[in-house]
Amino acid sequence: MELPVRWRYKLDRWRNELAAKLHREPKQARPRLCPACGTLVGATSNRCHQCGANMSFSVAAASRSLGRLLPQTSPVTYGLLSLCCVLYGVSLLSTIHQSGFAAPTGGLGALFNLGGIGSQILDRMGASAPLPYDLAQPWRLVTAIFLHGSLLHIGFNMWVLMDIAPIIEELYGSARFLFIFIATGAFGYLLSSSFGRFSVGASGSLLGLIGVLLALTMGRRASSMRMLRSQLISWLVYIAVLGLIMPGIDNFAHLGGFASGFALGKLMTDRKPADPTEQRRAFALGWTAGLVVAASFAFMLLNYFSQGLGAG
Repeated sequence: MELPVRWRYKLDRWRNELAAKLHREPKQARPRLCPACGTLVGATSNRCHQCGANMSFSVAAASRSLGRLLPQTSPVTYGLLSLCCVLYGVSLLSTIHQSGFAAPTGGLGALFNLGGIGSQILDRMGASAPLPYDLAQPWRLVTAIFLHGSLLHIGFNMWVLMDIAPIIEELYGSARFLFIFIATGAFGYLLSSSFGRFSVGASGSLLGLIGVLLALTMGRRASSMRMLRSQLISWLVYIAVLGLIMPGIDNFAHLGGFASGFALGKLMTDRKPADPTEQRRAFALGWTAGLVVAASFAFMLLNYFSQGLGAG
């Protein structure tokens, strides 16, 4: 019995659709952009013909892939802000778990101590300690940057971070900005620990950013540069006065961060990398700083849980 024409048409259409799904032709490969220099490279090429960078396994390729997961504007600044806030929350919960919640007692001290973190918790989480201790555990020079002692402490530092850091990151690029932030903070704590200070906070790195900006303005006669230079000097005077009259401020970390930032501002070119060679160097600095941070936090976790087991 012969099928009706309408049914034969439907069967033929279904047969063709099924065959098309089972025998779909592969998509044509498209040319790609080199992650290091941006040159258009053939679809089957493993290396860029312009700069020689590996298209799949290179620092530039990894940086480009990671950049897709981060905010487009000042991604490292927002990453640092988030890490500081997360660690403050963890340290606050650890303090409450250890000694309970202490309500403010009134007066000016209540404002400074609001949300205060216990010194034992800060020590376990990687506060900078006097130099013999920091030499045995050098990862503390990095982890201390991201720890804060109270709500007012982290609030003020994060406000300054969001006010200054995006300028430096836009000027130097994210990779070199991360290196500057970590290097100046670590150098500040190296100086602080040599004077026997127990300290936490990102202020050494923030003074390093101010030092970079001040170095950029030196010797430049443009009105905008002179105005920025006078503002930076005013900030430094205010910070120095506060450091003298307020207890608990680590002036040595501030001085070390500022001095190292000023030196880096004189050594580094004040623009983003302009060619593949500069980009590779910038990526190398950024990845080195990132790996140092990751390794430092790994050692911090080992120290934290080992002390917890020892106490138990």
